Amino acid sequence: MAYVKLQYENLKAFSLEVFEKMGYTPDEAAIITDVLLTADLYGIESHGMQRMVRYYKSIKNGRLHMGTKPEVVFETPLSAVIDNHDGTGQLAGYLGMNMAIEKAEKNGFGIVTVRNSNHYGIAGYYAKMACKKGLIGFSVTNSEAIMVPTYGRLAMIGSNPIAVAMPAEPYDFFFDASTTVVTRGKVEVYNKKGEPLPEGWTVDAEGKPGSNAAEILKNIEQKNGGGILPLGGISEKSGGHKGYGYGMLAEIFSSILSMGLTSNHTNIGSVGGTCHGFAAINPNLFGNPEEIKEHFSTFLKELREAPKADGQPRIYTHGEKEVEATARILKEGIPVNENTVKEMQVICDEYGVDMEKFLGKIVYE
Repeated sequence: MAYVKLQYENLKAFSLEVFEKMGYTPDEAAIITDVLLTADLYGIESHGMQRMVRYYKSIKNGRLHMGTKPEVVFETPLSAVIDNHDGTGQLAGYLGMNMAIEKAEKNGFGIVTVRNSNHYGIAGYYAKMACKKGLIGFSVTNSEAIMVPTYGRLAMIGSNPIAVAMPAEPYDFFFDASTTVVTRGKVEVYNKKGEPLPEGWTVDAEGKPGSNAAEILKNIEQKNGGGILPLGGISEKSGGHKGYGYGMLAEIFSSILSMGLTSNHTNIGSVGGTCHGFAAINPNLFGNPEEIKEHFSTFLKELREAPKADGQPRIYTHGEKEVEATARILKEGIPVNENTVKEMQVICDEYGVDMEKFLGKIVYE
């Protein structure tokens, strides 16, 4: 599959134009664009510009309701529940984490859940929002059921990522990972490339190992059985029950506490129903924040300097790769694959956007 590298500022201007044409305000378009392009800068292709078509389709099939606003339906000094009324996930996520941050800055801790929402991008974006304020950030979401529980053969749980970010030097700690072996977006990328899925990622409708990306995606969409394995793989022997359990933790802090739809009931027909969870913790609950930051930074430094396995030049701590990827991609351009460009063109045709005006003539590598 061919790729084109597009400059960040050009893609940003293009994305802002598209989302405004869809009906978002400039401020709303800026939030959605920032979430998507942050994923691309981190090297997470599955959740970057290739997600634009998902939002377009969600508007078309009625899962994403334009014009609705997130509403706070329950609140205490430490917590809140938001009903997003089937609106855009990024907008509810931005509000939810900002509320958690405000509560943590005032009272030391804040936790907010969201129900009746849609895809909100990378979970880590919201955890990082708190980290930038000197807080510990936490974010989870459920999603369309793609995870087959250990020893099952029907997807019942979403990719259900867990993200945590905490201030440190010289790199903030930043962990963001699905509780499935891979996300649905990664399977979509393989489908676009026409490549077989690696062994150990998915199972077919009978619960047996599968490698056909198109078939796996069809089975997930049509609820035929099969799907993506939990982190750890196909059995308890390989640790699959642990990923299954992590997925349930994300479910608790998103759909259960918000009284929203669990993964197996989201994204069916015209129903979206995705749920999210956000928390912010002020380190001053435990002492001097700068001393805590220094203590953590020392441990991370010791990890990086620990003895390496044979032939391995480096040990990374979580967050380093994203910092390095951002610097490299800002310089070299964001890689966008050929099929994603085709999807972007369909959206442009729908809303009357001149893609070449923003991105120039597309030349694949």
